[in-house]
Amino acid sequence: MPTVKQMEKMGTAFGRKTAPSPALAPNDDLPAEYWKALLEDAPSHISPSRSSIAALRLDQIPRHLLRVECRRCSRTVEIQKVDAIRLYGQRAVWKDVGQRLLDDTCTQRTGRHEEDGCWPFYDAAP
Repeated sequence: MPTVKQMEKMGTAFGRKTAPSPALAPNDDLPAEYWKALLEDAPSHISPSRSSIAALRLDQIPRHLLRVECRRCSRTVEIQKVDAIRLYGQRAVWKDVGQRLLDDTCTQRTGRHEEDGCWPFYDAAP
């Protein structure tokens, strides 16, 4: 293992002219450069409409056919947007409506709250 002097010498040999910044304590605030780099590195291949379709209200969803499937029992429930708005209201959130649609016909009832019900997956395909 190289000593501190040897590491500094190697650092200057590879173009590093300044000493390394001191380490942060656990209760120190993170530098602004860290947060800026983190926000700039956000994945650009994920569009907001695809990643957050479950969080949208029914009147904000551009598609006319809504689909939710259960990851547990592989059951799929489809509903037209106009029917969902008629039944649940245009301000209802798709996540809540989809969960309710799956729970109404759920076959995976065990009696334990942790294991009961379906595990929804909100289809993001156009």
